[in-house]
Amino acid sequence: MTSIVVISAGISVPSSTRILADSLGQATVRALSSVDVVETSTSYDVIELRDLAHLLTDNVLTGFPTGSLADAVRRVAEADAVIAVTPVYTGSYSGLFKMFFDVLEEGTLQGKPVLMAATAGTARHSLVLEFAMRPLFAHLRADVVPTAVFAASEDFGGGSVRGGSLAARIDRATGELADKVLRRGTTLPDDPFENPTPFEDLLNDLH
Repeated sequence: MTSIVVISAGISVPSSTRILADSLGQATVRALSSVDVVETSTSYDVIELRDLAHLLTDNVLTGFPTGSLADAVRRVAEADAVIAVTPVYTGSYSGLFKMFFDVLEEGTLQGKPVLMAATAGTARHSLVLEFAMRPLFAHLRADVVPTAVFAASEDFGGGSVRGGSLAARIDRATGELADKVLRRGTTLPDDPFENPTPFEDLLNDLH
């Protein structure tokens, strides 16, 4: 089974962060299920960081995760891919979001496909994806998909993600994530155009 773990750092119930997290998880499952070469089932589960807030604080004091926090860390380590979604606070990801990734052991996300997403009141905060989140996951050596997803308050309606450009961006980002998952498992052949043979070598082969 292909396992996708979605990390949601939303605080309120319900939260736009969780709505976006579910939309991304569902779209990833659809993208993976639509590929004929996938013979195993695909599922996603959500880790709600608000439920782990007290355990995260305990971890800061004790230095090791316990209980459901330890289980969440294990699920991330065993996942085939991670979708990380945070609300934006004071121009960056939330403190709760950062605390969780501080818990992970070094190398947990190394080479693991990751999709980044964020929510905020206005589109003015969208650059947090590139100037805060991408450097974080680069430091963790994750394999981050090129397309990140940002959603402002206006992108939600009736407890769900509205269509239009956001829906298209979700489809593009989750398609990229699905592709990385499949290639990481060597299910798909390498793209010959990603690492082309140098022209000089081609000429040498003619002699």
